[in-house]
Formats: sequence, C-alpha cells, structure tokens
Amino acid sequence: MAKHKTAHIISHTHWDREWYMPYEHHHLLLIELMDKLLDTLDQDPEYRYFHLDGQTIIREDYLQVRPEQRERLDRYIREGRIHFGPWYVLQDEFLTSGEANLRNLLIGHMDARPFGIISKTGYFPDSFGNMGQAPQILQQAGITNAIFGRGVKPTGFNNEVSEMDTYESPYSEMVWRSPDGSEVLGVLFANWYCNGMEVPADPEAAKAYWDKNLADAEKFASTPHLLFMNGCDHQPIQTDLSAAIHTASDLYPDVEFVHSNFDEYLKALEDSIPSNLVTVEGELRSQHTDGWGTLVNTASARVYLKQLNQSGQTLLEKVAEPLAAFAALAGVQAYPHSLLTYAWKTLMQNHPHDSICGCSVDEVHREMVTRFAKSSQMAEAIAAQSAAALTEAMDVAGVAAWGLDAVPFTVFNTSGWSRTGTVTVELITVKKYFPEGPNPQALARELAQEPLGEWQVMDEEGKVYPAGLADLGVHFGYELPKDRFRQPYMARKIRVSFPAADVAALGYRTYALVPAAAAAGAEAAALDSVHVQGYTMENAKLIVAVADNGTVTVTDKQSGAVYAGLNAYENTGDIGNEYVYRQPEGSEVLTTEGLTAEITCLEQSPARVVMQTVLRWEVPASADETFLTEKRQMVPFTERTAQRSAQMVPLVLTTLYTLEAGSGMLQVSTSFNNQAKDQRLRALFPTGLESDHHYADSVFEVARRNNRPAAEWINPSNAQHQQVFVSVTDGVHGLAVANKGLNEYEVLLDGKNTIAVTLLRSSSELGDWGVFETPEAQCLGEQTVEYAIIPYTGDGAVSGAYAQAYQYQVPWTVLQTQGPATRVPAVNGQPHSGGVNLPVSGQWLSWNSEASPLAFSTLKMAEETGDLVARWYNLGGEPAELKVQPAFGAEAVYESDVLERRVSKLAAAEQNVDGYKIVTQVYQLEK
Repeated sequence: MAKHKTAHIISHTHWDREWYMPYEHHHLLLIELMDKLLDTLDQDPEYRYFHLDGQTIIREDYLQVRPEQRERLDRYIREGRIHFGPWYVLQDEFLTSGEANLRNLLIGHMDARPFGIISKTGYFPDSFGNMGQAPQILQQAGITNAIFGRGVKPTGFNNEVSEMDTYESPYSEMVWRSPDGSEVLGVLFANWYCNGMEVPADPEAAKAYWDKNLADAEKFASTPHLLFMNGCDHQPIQTDLSAAIHTASDLYPDVEFVHSNFDEYLKALEDSIPSNLVTVEGELRSQHTDGWGTLVNTASARVYLKQLNQSGQTLLEKVAEPLAAFAALAGVQAYPHSLLTYAWKTLMQNHPHDSICGCSVDEVHREMVTRFAKSSQMAEAIAAQSAAALTEAMDVAGVAAWGLDAVPFTVFNTSGWSRTGTVTVELITVKKYFPEGPNPQALARELAQEPLGEWQVMDEEGKVYPAGLADLGVHFGYELPKDRFRQPYMARKIRVSFPAADVAALGYRTYALVPAAAAAGAEAAALDSVHVQGYTMENAKLIVAVADNGTVTVTDKQSGAVYAGLNAYENTGDIGNEYVYRQPEGSEVLTTEGLTAEITCLEQSPARVVMQTVLRWEVPASADETFLTEKRQMVPFTERTAQRSAQMVPLVLTTLYTLEAGSGMLQVSTSFNNQAKDQRLRALFPTGLESDHHYADSVFEVARRNNRPAAEWINPSNAQHQQVFVSVTDGVHGLAVANKGLNEYEVLLDGKNTIAVTLLRSSSELGDWGVFETPEAQCLGEQTVEYAIIPYTGDGAVSGAYAQAYQYQVPWTVLQTQGPATRVPAVNGQPHSGGVNLPVSGQWLSWNSEASPLAFSTLKMAEETGDLVARWYNLGGEPAELKVQPAFGAEAVYESDVLERRVSKLAAAEQNVDGYKIVTQVYQLEK
C-alpha cells in the first residue's frame, strides 16, 4: 500500500542550561540524560538519531563531569547518530551583538571541525524573535534553512497555537528573506517543538495520540512530510520509542513513521515543497499578534545584565581583538586565538535566551555576573598586553619636540571611524622600585615631596592641547616581567584629560606630557572648544540648554533644528513579570516634567563641560497587596487587577550632561538609588518630527519599523528591541538616542513621536509556567545608566550620526608608553619588540568611511588561515563602494564569509557592496 504521508520523528531535548533552576541543578539532569542517551544508542540500533539541540556546549558540559565518556560520545557524533552544532549556544539574537552572533556560529563550527561533520540546520527553536539578517548569515555559512519557534504566528500560554485568521504564512513552511535578498527555507514549529514527545507504545493510547497529533500537524503542513519533535525542555529521552514507532506503523498503514533527523526531513521537504509558499521578510517579531506573547520586555528585565553584556562584548570585539590584531600585524606579539576563544565562550555562556533575557531565577543571574567578570577580565588582560607590546615598540626617541623629560602616552582608536573626543589617562611621572629604597613607606614619602611641576600635552608635531591635570599623589604598582619575578614600585601619578582630535580609525596617536617650560611658545593645536553661559553649553555643533525641570533643549547648529524637553523621566507600575511588562489598569503615569531640578556646573574646560541636575522625586513603593495574592494564585498577568501602593519612597535622580569639544552628541549619565518595586523607569525624548516609522539599530542592519503596530495588536505597550541606537527622522532632520546596554525602547503615539528608553524595570517573578519568586529582579540599590542624544541632518548613516552612536559604546584605549626614551624605563631598560620600531602615530587599515552608508564591524585574525579579517555591512538599500587601504603587507585579498573562509580572490581591496549586504574581507599576510 502506498504511503500518503511521512511522519518524521526527531528525537531531541531542548536544553536550557539554566532557567527555573540554577545551572548546576540543570547540569545534573543533563548528565543523567546523556548517560541514558549513550546507553540507548548502544542497545537499540533502531534508535537511529538524536539532535543535540543545535548547540555544541552540551558536549562540553557533559564531559566536564564525565570525561571518561569522551570516546563513546565522540564516536556517535562522528557516525552522525548524534547531530552536533551549528551554534555554540542557543542565543537570544536581539540581545547579543552582530559579532557575538557570528562568534557563536564560528565557534560552533570550530568545535565540530575535529569530527568532520556538523549539523547544517539553522536552529532557532525558542529565540524570542528572530533577527532579520539571519537568512544572509546562514547562507554565508552554507546553511540553507532555518527552523524556528517564534516570530510569525501567535502563541499563548504554554505555547498553544491561537485560532486566528491572520497568519503571516498559512503553512509551517515558508521562504524567509533578509533585506539583502538572501533566502532560506523557513520551517516554523507550528505545533511547538514538543508535538512528538512521549509517543505511546500502547495501541489504544497511541490511537488517541496520533489521531490528534497527525491532524494538528496537517493543519499547517504544506507537504505530506510531517514533523514531530520527540522531546521538550529538559525532556529525558524516550527509551521505548522504537516500540512506539512500530505501534504507530501498525495503526496507520498509510503513514510512514520514521525515526528521522533534520537532514533527512529537510531533504524530503525540499523535494516536495509547493510553489505557493509565502515569503516573509526581515525581522520575525510576532507583530501580527495581540502583542502579549512577543516576550520583548525581557530586553528590560534585569538591565544590569544587559549593561554588563554590552560592556563585555564591546571589550572583546571592539577593543581586545583589534588591539591583538594590531600587535600581530606589527610583529610584536602572536595573536592569542585560544585566549580570545576562551573569553568569548565564557561570555556566550550568558547568551542563551533564558540567561541574557534576565528571565530565570535569581541564582542563575548571580552566576552570570561572575561569568561576565571572568570574560571581561580576560579581554582586559589581552587588550593590555597587546597595547603594551605596541607601545614598547614605538620610536618615541625620534620625537625631537618632546625632549628627555617628556612622559609619552598612546591613544588607540579601535573603532572603524576617525575619532575626536576627550581622553583621560593616569600617568606616572616618576617611580621607584622597592629595591631602590629602605622600604615602601620611605619611598612613598620621598616621592610625595617631589614637586608636581607644570605640564602641557603635546603631539608629535609640537602642538599643545588644553588639558586638565589632577595630582593623584603616590600609589603602589607592579610590573610582571616575562623573564623575572614581579617588580613592585611606588609611583607619583597624575590624571590628564584633554581633547584628542582626529585619531585615525583602526589606528593610534601618541602624545606626551611635557614640562610647561619646554612647551613655552609652542603652537596651539587648532581645536573646537566648549563655552558656557549660565546653564547653556555650546560647541561648534550643538547648543545645549538645561531647563529648570532638568530637561534639555538641544539645537543642531548645522540645520537650526531645535529639540526641546529632552530627558524627562517617566515612572509607571508593572504587575507583569520578567517576560512581560504590564501597567496596572487605569494607573497614573508619573513624570518629572513638573519638578524643579538643582542645577550645577561640575566641570568647565575648553575640552569638556559637565552640567549636573538633581531631581528629588517620590514614587509608589510597590504594587499593592492584591498583587501578592494574584501571583501566588497564578492569575494570568492580563487578568490581574492589582494597583500601585499608596506608600511612597524617594527616588533621587542625579543626571550628568556632558558636552565635549568637536562632538555632535550630548552624553548623559543618570544615577539613582532604586528603592521602588514593581515599576518601570524611562527617559523621554520628544522628537517633534513627523513620520509613521522609525529606525532601530539591530543585528547587522538598521531596521525600519512602523510606529503604529498591526491591527491585531491589543497590548497597550509597543516596546521593541534595539542594539546601539534608535532614531526618528522626517527625511530632513533626525534625532537619535544611543545607549550603553539599554536594549528596550518605544516610540510613543503621542503626537510628538517621543522616543522612550527604558532605564530600569523592577519585577518580582519569573512568570511562564509556574510560580517562581525573583526578588533580585526588582533591581534595588544603586544604579547608573548611560545614553547619548544625537541630532542630525539627512541620512543617519551618511551624515555620520550612526557612526557617532557606534563609537559611543567603544572606549578609548590609552597607555603610557614603555619605550626606552620615557622617564619611566621599560623593563630591563630595553624595548620589548624584538627590534621592531613603530612610528608614534599610525593606522593599520583605512577605508572610505566619510559620508558612507557602510558600517564597520570587526577587525581580527582568522584562526584557521592566519588571515586578517575585516567586516562591514551596508546600512542602506543602494550599492555602496568600499575602498580599503591596508597599511601592512598582504599577498592577496579575498572576499570571505561569516566563517572567515577565502571565497573569491579580489584584484584589490575594493568592492561594490550591495544594499544591506554583510561583506567580509580577509587579507593573506606576507610571510
């Protein structure tokens, strides 16, 4: 009898490493599961395959406890019975950077390389929305499909399918297209990834089971090939599955039941796909739903995690990797591949959706803070060693203008654009090692008696810069030479702040602190400056006036556009959970617009002005008692009736507004001691610009999003994800708000297109399928958030506004030089560069960044080939020219892909980059 349908049963477990239990509790269950899996594979030849949830870290986690099972586990991976990869972890795509998403894929492939086999399934089973550039990324990695659970259909409690007529695709199969036109076959878990779990072997139970599940799958399938996922979250494997498949085959002779895998299923699917599949484009964010199940508010759960993540991934991809690449290109240090991989893996252990989203129990997130610290500490050490190796090789002796008493220091710009801004560095003017005196106390007293003297900052051309100097007194320090024991010392230190101008992209510039007498008569550098009148700051680009209520009015001097009332604060109640924000029905929205601020000018110099405002506010202490009862009784958040408490607590907001010389952005830092629970705090930026859409920085794209949600949307909130910034423009004028680790925003339908950026959200429960209290998600205590206001004219990319926003997240790297001509000798009194002499200013890679729609993304070294890797992406829809000038010897240049492979040789480091394309070049270095 001919089979009319095929039921592909794929065994798996969706492995959240940590979630409603701490990591080690889940870890123990993983060991038990893997032990049972290996035994079942040994004993049952009909148990053909197991899908290891698309993440290679499961192997690491298992072998950490069961190292004796390495050979046994690895044999099944090599044989293709355990499907392995392609990711290192199942990340949340929108809360991790573009480069972090790529490192995840790259490291997953690296982990699988020794086995000669890797799953080429684009697996996103439970991501809280899917990035729009996923098809392009997958295609570049040789993956032609995407399997996902969210984004294009409504799901309810426990992921039940809602009965709606407004599906974006009538089938579970569709074409998914990136903005650049790349396409993959998309397969939606329309009946979730547990629709084939616990298959009965008993005929009576199996009949009822399969009658329902076959009909449910056929409801969405476009072909006779039906997908059944045999497993669920932390699901133990089904050891009697072979018997259950035999039972099903006997009951349904017209259905072929096979223990399958994604390779076999996708091949069968592709051979029978109909021609009328719907094409879905770009981001998959469940916009055609009621708006309650998008889980977007995880972007504001435990904001401190997002801040640590932004800092950590920026430190790795925008500081440590470029500096390590500079040092390798200079020949002063080998590129530390294994150390960087370790740092990335440690960071990415925080990137799974239940981790970085902040929607787990408190114990999980405490451990995450430690992981963030470990990864950042390694990245800091790599960056410091790379910068030190470079500065030790710099030929500071050749700068005649400085003289012998100069204290040189180097400013590294590891961003992809030329940079101007205020740089702060602590310098040692003199130091004495412990063996040089009777004891550290005597050395400290001796150094303290030395006069500080008067100093000026000078560049290599002999031009001087206005600088702020602060005597830091005597401090302990130490060196760790590579050839002898540690060298402790006491040192006299000085803090220097000055305006560094036009430091080359992917380059560096060395300055020196020189005695004022030696700088007498020197030419002043041509620089912008900041002026103050009352509570108004002004530089060449902006006028910033601080109002009585603490808001600011920003005038863009280029266009004359004025933006008033920026940075008022809004406070509302929240009776939702870590996943979902819900304001109590009918409750009042509080703002600081009617308060009076205490305003002080904290810092005033030609390079920088800092204004401080203090707002003394009171907000409700928490939700009322009803909320406690509703949580305990698991009342759905949409049905809760709790209100805010009548008790008030103080909320004192201290805001620093910083305007730097030459800068087109106003930097904002807000600090407060949070004592309120069950609430949300946002900063408001009324743009006053007319537009029905806005732009948000996402993963390798600036996504265009509608201000007004779809007709099906009933959630009063329309919060959305951002990476680095969000902007509103009317086509002539624009206003962008950049951030550091503030991933949630909303454009309000208030007639002003106000950008609302979430600064803090306080929750008290995990939510989802049970009752899990999370008191630490209230985020009580001291908080500091940072963001920036950037007005612009014309296109945000071409005008340079977006480049400013990207640079805002990247810290300067500044290091006192350790070369032989400094007053502070290098270790052993010799440079440590093996004879390499670098100029005091330089650039490793330049490109046509001026007025370009291209965004620079990364500079690193490829582990497999040793090539230098550089990546850009086109923010616009039109082709853009990329012209690169390497300042190092390259035998050949290749267009590459996200896996850093040599794809096609280029005649020169020049390309025409199609709209929205991610382009990677690799440079084969001269031997």
